[in-house]
Amino acid sequence: MQEALERVSTGVAGLDEVLNGGLVKNRTYMVRGQPGAGKSILGLEFLVAGADEGEDVMYVNMEEPEAEIRKNAASLGIDVGDVEFLDLSPDSEFFSEDLSYDIFAPEEVEDGAITDRISERVEETSPERIFVDPISQLRHLSPDEYQFRKEVLSFMQFLKEQGATVLFTSQATPTTPDDDLQFMCDGVVELERTEQGRSITVPKFRGSRTLDGDHVLRIDHGGITVYPRLAPQQHEKSFELETLPSGVPELDRLLNGGIERGTVTIVTGSPGVGKTTTGVQFMKEAAGRGERSVVYSFEEAKNTLVHRCESINIPVETMMDKGTLAIEEVEALQLSATEFAHMVRQEVEENDTSIVMIDGVEGYKQALRDGDDELARELHSVCRYLKNMGVTVILMNEIPTVVGEFQLTQAGLSYLSDSIVFIQHIEMNSRMRKVIGVLKKRTSDFERNVREFRITEYGVDIGEPLDGLTGILTGNPTFEHTSGFPDEPNSRRRARENTRDMFGTDDRDSARRDVDRHADYPTDESGRDHP
Repeated sequence: MQEALERVSTGVAGLDEVLNGGLVKNRTYMVRGQPGAGKSILGLEFLVAGADEGEDVMYVNMEEPEAEIRKNAASLGIDVGDVEFLDLSPDSEFFSEDLSYDIFAPEEVEDGAITDRISERVEETSPERIFVDPISQLRHLSPDEYQFRKEVLSFMQFLKEQGATVLFTSQATPTTPDDDLQFMCDGVVELERTEQGRSITVPKFRGSRTLDGDHVLRIDHGGITVYPRLAPQQHEKSFELETLPSGVPELDRLLNGGIERGTVTIVTGSPGVGKTTTGVQFMKEAAGRGERSVVYSFEEAKNTLVHRCESINIPVETMMDKGTLAIEEVEALQLSATEFAHMVRQEVEENDTSIVMIDGVEGYKQALRDGDDELARELHSVCRYLKNMGVTVILMNEIPTVVGEFQLTQAGLSYLSDSIVFIQHIEMNSRMRKVIGVLKKRTSDFERNVREFRITEYGVDIGEPLDGLTGILTGNPTFEHTSGFPDEPNSRRRARENTRDMFGTDDRDSARRDVDRHADYPTDESGRDHP
């Protein structure tokens, strides 16, 4: 049986996860990247994490003066009070003469003052963590490439023999690449800074697996945060496959009882047709069971969504107060797709969230600062992760046309779905109407009728099957007979029937009071009809 490797934390949130637990103790690792990528900050956090554990740590700064490093660390809120510095920066006396840095063969150089200083300090303090920034400075002080490689190999071996875990930086240029250093060390951490943001990869890591791919890196007050790329296959949770009703009987009949836990449902339709309201209806019903849901709104302000739902008997404010609903408004271009996936994962794992709605897919593509191909892959990863965790996913897909020839979803979306519900505007007798139907359901059979769809002051209302209506999906709906649409919504009719049974009247105000009395949550008392 293979012995477990002892790990040390990098001190960077998220990076230890990428490294499968952290750096392997008593090994050497290189951090490479262009100037300003965050190499020195990463080294500082590595040392501070060790100091916080009571370890002796040393920063060998060979380029930037100690005073500047301390100043920069303070500006980020990083406390380096317990970090010991060995300042060998160019403005020190050690760089005022033509000296060599051969630490282990002083007889080959003219003066061993600097090498003696380094070796003596390491032997005196026996630091458990050492950060050398940058080791490539030795290249400029070595007579040739052979001597440089020899010195670096000897230097690393010496530090490892002292029991230290070593992190060092490199500054490669087109004329002086650092390929030789990559071969010498046990692992390579690569930082990159582009117009799209910062990223971190781990192309080499001896003795252990790591998370593949580019991971997002942010530098804010407090230091570095790494957002690992979501790997759905590494997350799984056992759950019971059960049907989740919407609470609207006609909608549940369309879906053969509702949507299944741990599946993806796409609600597709033109702008303003009622997609979001339909999705939140499932969340209202889940709240009654004590389950938590979250809406990630990419296209609508949170206060607008709250007001709209409250006016149609979906009490989202009460749900939020009880902790059964969260609405997260995602601001455009503030997050990458990887950061959004991390946000979703954190919500699910910390709050045991059971339903996640992404509202909507086009807004997701516009708001996150990644390319279209990358966004499609990330959305697939998020949905796969949520399904593995037993979370029900509702995706809102907006098609560009209001009326006309039917469109299912935008390109590349339908394969994600287990169920597809469409809501569509149609024009009949010079009046705008809405219809709803189900096009796909992998987990069970479903009703293939098209029904009228309305949003009233009582909530989502779905009428009886429109058996005589044909041509909806061709953009030219006609009735084969004159039955037409029912004049009274089912929600209002049910309210009247309940009131007549209990009070002997079908008065509208009495009906409204009866609806309020039997609702799970209080409703808006304005009495306004929703358009």
